[in-house]
Amino acid sequence: MLVTSTQRPRNVNVFQAAAILYGDWGTSKAYVIGLAFALAGYGSFWLIGAVSILMIMVGINYISICKFSPTGGGVYASARKHSQVLALIGAFFLLADYLITAALSGLSCFEYLGVSNPVSWTIGAIIFVGIINYFGPRHSGNLALAVAIATVCIVIILGIVCLPYFGEAARHLQPPEAGFWKNWDRFVGIIVALSGIESIANATGVLRLDPGCTAANPSVHEISKKAILWVMIEVCFFTTFFGFMINAIPGLRVVEGQVLSPENDPIRDAMLRFMGEYFVAHYWDGPTIAYLFGSLISIVFGVLLLSAVNTALVALVSLLFVMSRDGEMPESFQILTPYGVPRYPLLLTVAAVAIILVFVHDIASLANLYAVGFVGAIATNLGANASDHTLPMTKGERVFMWCTCGIMVAIEVTLFITKPEARRFAISIMTLGLILRMLVVEHRQRQWASKKVKPRHASLYAEDEKVPLHEGAILCAVRSIGKTLDFAMEEALRNKQPLYILFIREQKIITHDDLDRTWLDDDDACRIFDYAKEKASQIDMKYFYAVSDSPVDAVVNLVRKVHASRVILGLPRHSVILQLLRGNIAREIAEALPPDVDLIVIS
Repeated sequence: MLVTSTQRPRNVNVFQAAAILYGDWGTSKAYVIGLAFALAGYGSFWLIGAVSILMIMVGINYISICKFSPTGGGVYASARKHSQVLALIGAFFLLADYLITAALSGLSCFEYLGVSNPVSWTIGAIIFVGIINYFGPRHSGNLALAVAIATVCIVIILGIVCLPYFGEAARHLQPPEAGFWKNWDRFVGIIVALSGIESIANATGVLRLDPGCTAANPSVHEISKKAILWVMIEVCFFTTFFGFMINAIPGLRVVEGQVLSPENDPIRDAMLRFMGEYFVAHYWDGPTIAYLFGSLISIVFGVLLLSAVNTALVALVSLLFVMSRDGEMPESFQILTPYGVPRYPLLLTVAAVAIILVFVHDIASLANLYAVGFVGAIATNLGANASDHTLPMTKGERVFMWCTCGIMVAIEVTLFITKPEARRFAISIMTLGLILRMLVVEHRQRQWASKKVKPRHASLYAEDEKVPLHEGAILCAVRSIGKTLDFAMEEALRNKQPLYILFIREQKIITHDDLDRTWLDDDDACRIFDYAKEKASQIDMKYFYAVSDSPVDAVVNLVRKVHASRVILGLPRHSVILQLLRGNIAREIAEALPPDVDLIVIS
């Protein structure tokens, strides 16, 4: 018999969800304050305040989106319910967003660190992050949480250091310049502060369920609402506060789009570091303490920005993989590395970000390209949800979402009219995407014309979810034919115990189609199960197949389900570096297993 068990683990708690969102949304304050000052000088506070109000509006709408989409509320998933074309438009906007997120965050990181030739450093960092992701590193949620906590601590300390100069900032504050259209254009120019909110909507499928909910009737409203509110309050408050406190520093000048300090140093792209050094210098004589505090700000925000690079690359790879599964991108995008990571999407995204940085290597220019992607994605997502009358929204929620969508559409239109570089970039991304899709459709039509269905191994096993299980069985988790499987069969035969063989297809990105996959779709699983059946037909054996992005959860959940007394694992001999990236799976399984279950590891 074969029991198929595939379920995407929901193991991201509220703190990890908030940290993942903060790693994208929270980075904006690192560069938006300098960009705003470069546009409006000592009157930039009013622009930042207006953007913060819009951030609150969008955040409230995304609380509703996450509530109604517990299995994925990103723009691609939401728009696909209405129209395939609308989903493609949203996906291309999101692709443009993630590409520039990676480039902008990486460049801002090395601007903060003050290295020479930051573009070369950024390209090197992008390639390095891509290499790490090839191995499918784990525990990203915990790492994001640690980075977010460190950043929030530094932000709070900086805020306390600035606070005594509140009155001086108020005296230097200038009113906004006259003219609605001039201020609207400047407002659109710093809309980058809004980027990052899509990350929480895309993650609802892995958030822990609310108390009392089940996988059949999921809800992640409580976790997503808390994560969005926590991050939204921090981002809006401190971005606005620092945008106000920059007015306490006299003698700042704007020259050709760059902000110069009183000493004529360019500070636009590392404004928080300069603020830290300036205010701390008024507490302690000598430059040492101020320099150290500024360096600490640079390091913490640099790590946060690199985390945003990683988040953007992972999101890009995931989106291309899902689109390939849906038949919108080439089938080759589904080929995985031995560690479950889509190979060609990873190579393509790393190369694309590096190419962008070769041609565009200024933060202000990248910001112009940036906005057109995420503004279009947010507008599409809001419009798709607001027009979906199957969602149980209140009338107030729907009207509020339509109003916010209208503002985002107006911003997007403005970007297309006033930012020719952004317009060309968005059109280029959509053109390349549509060309790829047309090639995919043409290839699929040729396949359909010559396709002949040939069932594989259809008579070997019968699926039955009500297979009788035995207490005290041996569970053997394998990925290939070898001594681990042979040892498990020998143990089962010698001790006259039932043997349950588990094959896990490790895959870092799980789609809805994967939840319905069976062993018949996996040649490796067929080969292993056939081998076991032919070699030890006298053993009472049952076969389990799972597609999972967490092998540890898959093993432990099955042990509890079948009440196994022993677990036998086969693990390859990894290098020390690879173990550091991927973690010690055997140790994690040992820690998670019930105390009465023995673990045997064959390496």
